[in-house]
Amino acid sequence: MEYLIVMVPAIPLVTAIITYLLASRLNYFVAQLSVASILLAFLASLTLLWFALSGAAPVAVSLGGSWGILMFDPLSSLMSVVISGISLIVHVYSIRYMADEEGYARYYVLLGLMTSSLLLMVAAGDLLTMLTAWHLIGVLLYLLLVQNTADAPTQRYAMWTMLTYRLGDLPLVLAAAVLFDAYDTWSLTELFTRIAQNPQVSTFGGFTAVELAGLLIAVAAFARSAQFLLHNWLPYTMSGPTPVSALMHAGIVNAGGFLINRFAPLYMYTTDVLHLLFIVGLFTAIIGSVLMLAQNDIKKTLGYSTMGQMGFMIMECGVGAFSLAVFHLIAHGLFKGTMFLGAGGVIGKARISDGVPKHELYTFVVERQVQSRRQPWLVMAAITLAIPLLILVAAHWLVAQDYFQKQGAIVLLFFGWVTGAQLIFASYKMQTSNPWRLFTMIIASFAIVVLGYAMISHAFDLFLYPDPAARDLLYEAAGVDFIWFNLLVAVVTANIVFGWIMVYYAGRFRFGSRLKNTIWRNFYALISREFYVMEFYSWVARRLFAFAHRLNVLLRWV
Repeated sequence: MEYLIVMVPAIPLVTAIITYLLASRLNYFVAQLSVASILLAFLASLTLLWFALSGAAPVAVSLGGSWGILMFDPLSSLMSVVISGISLIVHVYSIRYMADEEGYARYYVLLGLMTSSLLLMVAAGDLLTMLTAWHLIGVLLYLLLVQNTADAPTQRYAMWTMLTYRLGDLPLVLAAAVLFDAYDTWSLTELFTRIAQNPQVSTFGGFTAVELAGLLIAVAAFARSAQFLLHNWLPYTMSGPTPVSALMHAGIVNAGGFLINRFAPLYMYTTDVLHLLFIVGLFTAIIGSVLMLAQNDIKKTLGYSTMGQMGFMIMECGVGAFSLAVFHLIAHGLFKGTMFLGAGGVIGKARISDGVPKHELYTFVVERQVQSRRQPWLVMAAITLAIPLLILVAAHWLVAQDYFQKQGAIVLLFFGWVTGAQLIFASYKMQTSNPWRLFTMIIASFAIVVLGYAMISHAFDLFLYPDPAARDLLYEAAGVDFIWFNLLVAVVTANIVFGWIMVYYAGRFRFGSRLKNTIWRNFYALISREFYVMEFYSWVARRLFAFAHRLNVLLRWV
């Protein structure tokens, strides 16, 4: 097993070095060599995952004493399979896609180094190795994004990515320094043991080392996973090669969720930091989802979609559902990688024909035609609001009867209920000859999806965090005051029910149409300019350049 642990990140690294040294001789065979190496790494990762599923105990392999430690545990084995699998698909897709591009061999060298760095990050067993891999990922992503050196916008936004990543590296470096100063070890295994023994060690400014380090790690995850105000690099890096975009959105941007899960034994002893994760994640999820709907470029739409999904992932960590965040990032990685690799084909077909049939769904979405005859209010309220809630409660009760005793679980159920109610209500507004058949199909589909999600997420919970006490500590750390929690749930629920009633009767009572149209126009102007975040950053950059120019003139440096 020790050899396999080392082989997984080492195989892509060695192959990249060989490709670089023999590029002139190998010519286009560099692609076949790279694909073969990633296939071997993927098979080795699958073997390690099989050991983990069989109940093998965690193992650490040290390559250099207190640093260079590679760790085998359920989280690292699972993430290694995901990374190597997605990288294998990207390698194969790139064979023909990049064939006519300059720097073909260089591209595969960088792709192999990126895969090796990602695998090293998820297997890192000490802080120094993790920091090294974390930094290399940012540098290699920049080099991959600027594969086309002649495109000025690509160069510009790749630099935005580099600056954001460097900004996110600094908090992680400071967190490592705080933890080493407080607990005197670089090893993650030893560090987590000492934190469990004494989580109240004080550090700079009177803060506990756990709270301060947890906050710094969270900020590093925000930058890497494109949370709001640190998100602009993600939707604007679409000019790079499509396979790089697929790898970035399917694997690299998920690093924030992995980082928080890796330090889960630390977050068991924090409180306010998890609340911050929830707030930032929720806000990012809303902003990303709204901006996604306002784009007219398919890759930029996918970029903002990724931003929204990363917000949901961080929010799940904030409510204590750490294993659910891992499931989310894996499912999103596979889905979004497929979307990016297929984006070119979709664009090509759309240029010939939109291919959209005149179906009732198309008529509803595009022409905004709604039902002329309304169904009874109480019946529709029961179907829309009650049935999704009953399905969610029943599905989670089947997999874990104690699920409803955790605040974080209730929050997730609440979001699932809102989503299900929105789906059924939107379907209710469609114009169809047989609405009851439509409702039955939607409810059955929703029940199947929810049941599958509940079972898979529960399986992830048992696999990644088999100790029930550890799971309870995470949910407990994410909890808030009981009275405030119930009050917030009641207020939000009342708002949703009130909104449902208002929308239900919107077609019957026409009031404030001019004011409503004005509000919608202003809101669309706001989201079309993406909340003016880029304008703000550009203004700050101009001011900084002007200040630097004045300073240079004052000091007579120019």
